[in-house]
Amino acid sequence: MPKITFISADGGQTEIEAKNGDSMMFAALDGHVKGILGECGGSLACATCHVYVDEAWADKLPPVSELENDMLDATACERQPNSRLCCQIEMSDALDGLTVTLPASQL
Repeated sequence: MPKITFISADGGQTEIEAKNGDSMMFAALDGHVKGILGECGGSLACATCHVYVDEAWADKLPPVSELENDMLDATACERQPNSRLCCQIEMSDALDGLTVTLPASQL
């Protein structure tokens, strides 16, 4: 099972294990990661699962879809080049060790 490290805006770290095939958002919710809300349940309608992906992992992720790109323009905190919605990242063993940073706010 791949491990993900979430770094909060204040520098705290939470490491969780994800099931292969689950979205990072569902893994974060199951792991009680503070700062991931997932209000729309992963349907690309809220942008409350915004994360900043460590640059070392950017090329290992699928490209941003047009709909995800549109939703990233609606995030509460500033969009950055490494911004992603974690509901759109499917976990696999290839992502074991992935590190993401949470924005200061999702709302």
